[in-house]
Amino acid sequence: MTDAHTNAPSDQQPGSDIMHTSVFRLAWPIFLQALLSMFLGYADTLMLSGFDQTAVGAIGNASQILGFLTLAFTVISSASGVVVAQYLGAGQKDKINQIYTLCIAFNLVLSLMISAVVFFGSHALLTLLRTPAEMMDSAQSYLRIVGGFVFLQAVLDTMSRIFQSNGKTVFGMVISLGINIINVGGNYLFLYGPLRTLGLGASGVAVSTTVSRAIGLLIAFVLFGFFIDGHISPRYLRPFPGKMLRTLLGLGIPTAGESISYYISQLFVTGFVNTLGIVAINTKIYAGILSNFAYLYSVSVAMATSIIVGHAVGAGDNDFAYRRVNKTMRSALVVSVAIACLNWLISPVTFGLFTANPDIADLRSRILWLGQQIMIIAIFLEMGRTSNLVIINSLKAAGDVRFPTYLGIVSMWGCTVVGGYVLGIVCGLGLRGIWVAMAADEIIRGIIVAIRWRRGSWRGKRVVSKE
Repeated sequence: MTDAHTNAPSDQQPGSDIMHTSVFRLAWPIFLQALLSMFLGYADTLMLSGFDQTAVGAIGNASQILGFLTLAFTVISSASGVVVAQYLGAGQKDKINQIYTLCIAFNLVLSLMISAVVFFGSHALLTLLRTPAEMMDSAQSYLRIVGGFVFLQAVLDTMSRIFQSNGKTVFGMVISLGINIINVGGNYLFLYGPLRTLGLGASGVAVSTTVSRAIGLLIAFVLFGFFIDGHISPRYLRPFPGKMLRTLLGLGIPTAGESISYYISQLFVTGFVNTLGIVAINTKIYAGILSNFAYLYSVSVAMATSIIVGHAVGAGDNDFAYRRVNKTMRSALVVSVAIACLNWLISPVTFGLFTANPDIADLRSRILWLGQQIMIIAIFLEMGRTSNLVIINSLKAAGDVRFPTYLGIVSMWGCTVVGGYVLGIVCGLGLRGIWVAMAADEIIRGIIVAIRWRRGSWRGKRVVSKE
């Protein structure tokens, strides 16, 4: 396919350095960062499990609220990745400082408002979630501390997107590693070390989490100052860049809407599974943990590819972007499906590890049998999901945001929610039916976006005009 606006060879384009960076070089730090971020979410729960089981449940309830509210930050942080990559690719560095400052300022103001709502409305939010009375005090103290300083995470997420768009994906990994080390060390001090005499429990864990994020954000600004060609200053907001903000919101709101829709649809799926009994509930949890390895690989490769695509589209080299995505798709499908097949082959062992307690022999055998069936279906699910992640992230990086977003919302509710209810509950297929519906959602979307990518409907949708 040829774009009428693409004439110059790619090696003469301003974005050539990152355009010609290997996907693997950009992807492996993203993979480790995602893995570390996932561990950070589990660290508080795991370390509290040996200290206070009530506090574990309290943190679980508080984290649900925080997880939903922080979706608001993706409005600008996701859009900043697209805009920064395209402007860098186009070589229009005069706009970059303004974009950096605007993204940080918007997310800071928004997150400060959310922090205030969480701090002063923590009890009402937890009551709305029907948090048990015995968990309320611990949950409220954790939510007020972590939620009250949630602006730290909002700005940190934006900085991470800026680093990624500049090809410095390793920075996000280093920061996540530092945050994890500090958080685990702090948790130990409050729960099992010298500070345990304070008896803070969940509050101590919340302080540890908050302090680790504050230090992580400080490191992020230091790395920005030394290694990123740009500046962040209020002077770049005078006069206020209203047009640029509208562009960012136009890109970010649909993406955030899709994330919120996905979050709510998964609550419905969880509700369906909860009606199927302990075997289905536990199998879903275990299968989700195992599938995360294939998912993390796919999403890391997809994000790395989208960085390259953003620079290529900004530089006006759509043909290069087209070829890059096609090449990534072939290798990503092979690896992700291989991981899914391996998950199925070793599922008797892995599910056995999760259910090693000899007192639950009957439950164990039922989970093992159902788990193996689910992991077979997961092979087909990964085929569709890998295509979705690679192509949809690339479409958005090219500025084609609305179509994949609307498609995702329609498909996840039509296939996953409605299809899962019909197959899993009405037809009596249980968890197998729900997993088939989820696989159908991913495969149908994967086919549609692949057709859109081949047809080139994304060409000409870039957000930066070539100068």
